[in-house]
Amino acid sequence: MRFSNAFLDEIRDRVPISDVIGKRVTWDRKKTNASRGDFWACCPFHGEKSPSFHCEDRKGRYHCFGCGVSGDHFRFLTDLDGMNFPEAVQQIADLAGVAMPQPDVEAEKRDRQRASLQDVMEMATQFFQDQLQTANGAKARAYLRDRGLTGRTIETFRLGYASESRNALKEHLATKGIAKEQIEACGLVVHGPDIPVSYDRFRDRIMFPILSSREKVIAFGGRAMSPDAPAKYLNSNETELFHKGSVLYNFARARKAMSGAGRDGNAAQNENGAGTIIAVEGYMDVIALHQVGIENAVAPLGTALTENQLELLWKLTQQPVLCFDGDGAGIRAANRAVDLALPHLKPGRSVRFALLPDGKDPDDIVRNEGRGPFDKVMASARSLSEMVWIREVQSGGFDTPEKRAELEATLKQVVAVIADENVRRHYGQDVRDRLNAFFQGSNRQQGFQRNFDRNQGRDGARNGPQGRGGPSAQRGTGGVSERLARSSLVSGSQSLPPLRESVLALTIVNHPQLLFEEYDEISAIEYDNRDLQRFWSSVLNAAAAKGPRLSREGLMEQLEAEGFGALLKGLDQQIRYTRLWTATIQAAPEDAREGYLQALSLHKRTKALLWQRHELENELAHATEEGDDESVSQILRTLQEVQLEVTRLENQEAIIDGFGVLSGRVKGPAGK
Repeated sequence: MRFSNAFLDEIRDRVPISDVIGKRVTWDRKKTNASRGDFWACCPFHGEKSPSFHCEDRKGRYHCFGCGVSGDHFRFLTDLDGMNFPEAVQQIADLAGVAMPQPDVEAEKRDRQRASLQDVMEMATQFFQDQLQTANGAKARAYLRDRGLTGRTIETFRLGYASESRNALKEHLATKGIAKEQIEACGLVVHGPDIPVSYDRFRDRIMFPILSSREKVIAFGGRAMSPDAPAKYLNSNETELFHKGSVLYNFARARKAMSGAGRDGNAAQNENGAGTIIAVEGYMDVIALHQVGIENAVAPLGTALTENQLELLWKLTQQPVLCFDGDGAGIRAANRAVDLALPHLKPGRSVRFALLPDGKDPDDIVRNEGRGPFDKVMASARSLSEMVWIREVQSGGFDTPEKRAELEATLKQVVAVIADENVRRHYGQDVRDRLNAFFQGSNRQQGFQRNFDRNQGRDGARNGPQGRGGPSAQRGTGGVSERLARSSLVSGSQSLPPLRESVLALTIVNHPQLLFEEYDEISAIEYDNRDLQRFWSSVLNAAAAKGPRLSREGLMEQLEAEGFGALLKGLDQQIRYTRLWTATIQAAPEDAREGYLQALSLHKRTKALLWQRHELENELAHATEEGDDESVSQILRTLQEVQLEVTRLENQEAIIDGFGVLSGRVKGPAGK
């Protein structure tokens, strides 16, 4: 039924939103200020360890700075508990002690009609399920069995079979007393003025029920059994219940999986460790992933991703992963998704891209190779900014000023479509940084190498602390110059990790006993670099297997066997070029420990500041939307202070100085 705005406002005003939400969460004591009606908790919509879910009684709103969900009393009940809107209104009215208004007869009639259509769709679903188990469904059962689906999976997704008969479903529904107008309204038959007798839309097809966000069947997808069928996949037409561009297959189940992300281990993890949503291309991909425990996958319905579908993804997570086949068609689809997402980016809201090996889809991978290879593809998902860059430079041929100018102009045009001013500005900076590294990186590296050779000598005899590269020179002319600090060798623009992450990783490899001195803290380090994430996982596995008996030689041997030899070499070169000897094998244990703790402190401080900035940017966006000028001014002041500190820490000279002067106990590479 319909409700007037005055009635909805009245019951909302009578019930503090914290009373509604407090029944489902535990408020954080440190951040919550109950006297001001300001509450914080861990988000009930996605798994997290620190509270980023904010609720304000004064505004009657909630917002999660982690996954982006927001709403009022009613939205909370409909999204979290799956209530329909009238049920949510009834519950809030009961809490407010206000009687429900008299029903609108016409509105109730429309609601009954819609519910009636859903009843018809449910009957059709059950009919298709029953048909799958008959003799007519034998070939469909064999096909599903050959695709590796278990009986439990088939039942979970309610898969069925539409027989070859032109009227099997229509006649079945007619015997149940369903009028032909309802059957037609559900899109279950083909009908029209030029068709004398309607007939079943789906024939000789495996049937995939498509559910609404409320887990009601609203449409079907049908996979043809005959290779001669004009369309391999056929979806329901648009109906009162179904609007294809606004629905994602498996959305309701994926949302439930998201609510347990980080706790039950079923949801895939993004690089920050938070549960995310994976968008794949087809029904079978979703089902195959579900069967191996990846329950948070969804799929568009046989077409390219739409804006409405992208908004659905962003309702669940700030950074969904879009998964595409690695062939030409998959790359083209990924590039279309890049163009779709760019205009709608906001602070903390983006997408990542996972490209599968050429010729394979998720179903192929997990069916033939298991879950592991697919998880690796997800772990190496690329950022949107990286996809933009790869797309524009893949043609190559930038050997003339004109070609380089053309590339720069193209990238500026791509960035210009971003509506959010802050995001657009940061993308512009990212483009400038990439262009500088792309066009000048090789020259800088060559210039550094000549300077390094001249200062250090080819034999490396003066590399130790008693030579020019030693601790006494670090803050003088022999130390790391600004030019070097910004070079690709140090900054990681040529696929090397950020310098501080390299120090943290390589110090442990060269001095593994440090890991066991503060195991809980050190093992919990979160690396931004994807290569180091995989590398660190292998280090921890080795530590778990060997314990304190783990030696540098044994660890190096295992890491090289697992394919990390090139990364280890790159890390070692990066550390030596910057003369951070505390991370090398030659450093005395006490110096290695001191340098490591300083690097770890800097790393944690930087991560904390970046997260604080991220939260403030989200708060600013929310306050701006709400028109709260006082909050906007306060947030801006705090954000400026945080940004100044971030800028200071991100300066490469500050990073290197932050590791401190090495003491005289350090041994140089030559052992002097």
